[in-house]
Amino acid sequence: MTPQSDEDEVWRQIVASFNEPSADTADGHPWPDSENLPSEPARRALGRDGDEPGAGGDAADAPAAGDLTGVADPAEVTGAPAEDEEGHYVPPPPPPLPKADASTRIAWAALFGGPAYLLLAVLLGWDLQSWALFAAVAAFIGGFVMLVVRKGDGPPGDSGWDDGAVL
Repeated sequence: MTPQSDEDEVWRQIVASFNEPSADTADGHPWPDSENLPSEPARRALGRDGDEPGAGGDAADAPAAGDLTGVADPAEVTGAPAEDEEGHYVPPPPPPLPKADASTRIAWAALFGGPAYLLLAVLLGWDLQSWALFAAVAAFIGGFVMLVVRKGDGPPGDSGWDDGAVL
């Protein structure tokens, strides 16, 4: 038998047993039994004085199911400070937004105003004149072009003739 035919046979076996459960798993789970969680986790309630209920032999100290009045605050038990006592980072107020000049404000208004007018006209069923349609589309395109031109991604004016790395 050639090595190629052995590989083909192994491949056929893998494909044939793809949807069958593995023989290694118990209860039909695809994970090991050691990773199964217990159906009901073990819980331990602490009394006010930090003793476990029933430690003194009295089962009446244990709180009823759903009754948390007899359970001590976890911060008291562990000695950790409560959440309110911890110092939290409060960021400083953000700096004010830069003031835009008039041409930038007009460009933004044209960029959003043209499509907004067209959308409003369609929703309200207005009869659009050809000049109004042209003005709305021209305002959108003009506002976009104006913002792109004013973006200023070029090199600074005082960079000189060489824009290479400085060592």
